[in-house]
Amino acid sequence: MTDAPPHTGPGAPMSAENPWPLRVVSKKIGDWLARLGEVWTEGQITEISHRGRTVYMTLRDPSAEVSMRVVDFTGAAAACDPPLRDGAQVVVRAQAQWWDKNGSLSLHLREIRQVGLGELLARLERLKKLLAAEGLFAAERKQPLPFLPYRIGLITGRASDAMRDVLKNAKARLPAADFEVREVAVQGMKAVTEVCAALAELDADPDIEVIIIARGGGSMEDLLPFSDETLCRAVADTVTPVVSAIGHEPDTPLLDYVADWRASTPTEAGKKVVPDLAEEQRGLNISRTRLRQTLGAMLTRESDALAAMRARPILARPETMLEARAEAIDNLTHRMRARMDSRLERSTDELGHLRARLRSLSPQFTLDRGYAIVTDVGSGAVLRDAADADTGERVRIRLAAGALQAEVIEKTEMAEHRANTEKVEQEEGR
Repeated sequence: MTDAPPHTGPGAPMSAENPWPLRVVSKKIGDWLARLGEVWTEGQITEISHRGRTVYMTLRDPSAEVSMRVVDFTGAAAACDPPLRDGAQVVVRAQAQWWDKNGSLSLHLREIRQVGLGELLARLERLKKLLAAEGLFAAERKQPLPFLPYRIGLITGRASDAMRDVLKNAKARLPAADFEVREVAVQGMKAVTEVCAALAELDADPDIEVIIIARGGGSMEDLLPFSDETLCRAVADTVTPVVSAIGHEPDTPLLDYVADWRASTPTEAGKKVVPDLAEEQRGLNISRTRLRQTLGAMLTRESDALAAMRARPILARPETMLEARAEAIDNLTHRMRARMDSRLERSTDELGHLRARLRSLSPQFTLDRGYAIVTDVGSGAVLRDAADADTGERVRIRLAAGALQAEVIEKTEMAEHRANTEKVEQEEGR
């Protein structure tokens, strides 16, 4: 039994050994796109051309480098009022078509609608509310502009009046102002892409301290790129402060709300980003003059105060203060000595009195007056009564000076002594 030949052809699985022919691949792509059906899409019209009743145009996304060929066999484009022109914003309903032979893709137009001014304004209002709700317009996320930027980035149209206005006014205020200029398309289908690219390049440069996006006045359609969502989000994501200087005072693209500072015109932007050298010099001169005046007045005031202090008698003849203090010390010393002498004298008198009293109470004082102290020789007891001693008993007699030992030969009792005393007193009374 022989092996069956391998299965080949378009229906067989793809492999290096069984590749599909290019015509098969192209047809399969066409079949897959045919199943996509009709789509609604939006973009800007460019490169319109007419060949008989057929209209060829390119539909471009203004926010990206994406475009696609559109073919109108139905006459829908020709029926538009006003007629289509380059840059028109449109919404189309179309069917994707794949050309097998050359492998190209195009959209076959079924319906086309121009986006009118009212619709544009409504869309911008919806986008404005969306960005505001996300906080892109919030004041707290806006960065302050540097007072004296080292280098300034400028994104503007090629050889435009806006560029000349910014540079002229900035350099008139600060001749040394240094600009890094990026000339880009500021309207049309390439505006958003080129402005975003220039913004990213300048934001990545560490020397750039502030970026100005400037454009002169124009119609609302001309200024639409500066209300583009992609550009607004790119500005919100920059780390470098951004100044929006688009159009004139009444023109307010969404970029004005997202930027860190909004200038009503490019001229105002040139004046805002740099200080006025002449004005700053005037301010410095005024401050310097005020400082000199203040310092002069302070020095004069302090000098006058110092002169007044020097003019005081105490400072004119400083020893006066010492003399007054010395006199006060002498007075205090004299008073202290007088009080000490008085106190010593009083204390001496008191001591004398105390000594006299003590002496009068002393037994020695009594002995000095002629009295004697008699004690028993055996016991040493003081004899106060004659009855305490016996006849023949030895006694010791202490005198004022010295002592004696004696023997009791005779004693007189208290009653007998009193009688004798009274008798003597009576005799002395006579």
